[in-house]
Amino acid sequence: MKDNFEVPSMMTKDDVTMMILSAKKQAGLTWEEIAERIGMSPVWTHSACMGMNGFPKDKAEALVSVMGLPQEAVSVLEEPPTKVWEQSVPTDPCIYRLYEIVGVYGPTIKALIEEKFGTGIMSAIDFDMQVVRVPHPKGDRVKIEMSGKYLAYNSW
Repeated sequence: MKDNFEVPSMMTKDDVTMMILSAKKQAGLTWEEIAERIGMSPVWTHSACMGMNGFPKDKAEALVSVMGLPQEAVSVLEEPPTKVWEQSVPTDPCIYRLYEIVGVYGPTIKALIEEKFGTGIMSAIDFDMQVVRVPHPKGDRVKIEMSGKYLAYNSW
């Protein structure tokens, strides 16, 4: 892939994200293909490329190589994330539906977790997720599998 990016004097995560998206489009790659090339899952790869996770050095170097990014992007990709959402209710239809699912089923999920594990939470740090397409006669289904470590609340 050709390195043709103008490097800002003080590169930010947003700058690197835009470079990644541009390189992805130019190369015609999918997130699964990029993830495979750097040895990570597609879910983690996309999230990290969007600035929501910091890359380990070896994975940052691999991504920079695969995407033809400037070498300066490695240190930016390694930076810890600042997870900030710009909207309280998302307006993108797909993201809104996920938000709606949590709004409707969040208390149910919480109650069932507490019945099975006790009072606590599911970790979003020690966490895995897969998005799978499942054929169905009424139209293909989106299956989202999430697995997070259970963390009990501490008693004082």
